[in-house]
Amino acid sequence: MTHHQAIIFDMDGLLVDTEPVWEEAETATLSAYNVVVEPAVRSRLIGLRNDEFLGSIREIYNIKASLQTLHDEVLERMMDLIPRKAKPMPGVSEILGYIAELGLPTAIASSSPKVVIEAVVTTHGWEEFLPVRCSAEHLPKGKPAPDVYLEAAKALNISPTVCLALEDSPNGARAAIAAGMTCFAVPDRSHTHLEAFQGVTDHVFDSLHAVLHHLKNGG
Repeated sequence: MTHHQAIIFDMDGLLVDTEPVWEEAETATLSAYNVVVEPAVRSRLIGLRNDEFLGSIREIYNIKASLQTLHDEVLERMMDLIPRKAKPMPGVSEILGYIAELGLPTAIASSSPKVVIEAVVTTHGWEEFLPVRCSAEHLPKGKPAPDVYLEAAKALNISPTVCLALEDSPNGARAAIAAGMTCFAVPDRSHTHLEAFQGVTDHVFDSLHAVLHHLKNGG
């Protein structure tokens, strides 16, 4: 049985396979401005808050539209796509069920806007498993800053030092560690790889199934 006192989940790319959904929404939005984002640029920006991601894209590609316009257009597409395309990652139901059995407090700490978090949780019926849902949307800084993880620990009324964070991106892992948490990384292979976590966290797993096995064995 795990020794951690709370478990805080990233969402995009960890609980749900939303990175391709974000990419679809962003690609459709940006194509209207004749912009195609190179994979190398995208992979560098994965895990950032949406406004920071789009702000960087807007600067790199010199897009004239306002950041608010881009943000609103992407969000509108996301809300349409999530119920149809945001599939759970393998092992999610098993790990949520196990943590619920233990009675451990849980939270989501996500870079995504609150409406996106709520749409994902509602689509999959995870409300009771993940009652605390924190977004970096209105915090001073998004990941890799620790703000959203500190917010989640505060909402759970638990010290960050006894929390386990589960992440899929190096930017997210840096945020959890900066908050003082232990971080287990499950790389989302659509945009990252095991080596990307070198020097960030030593706890890197192939899947949520592997994380669950580790937790059951006292990890």
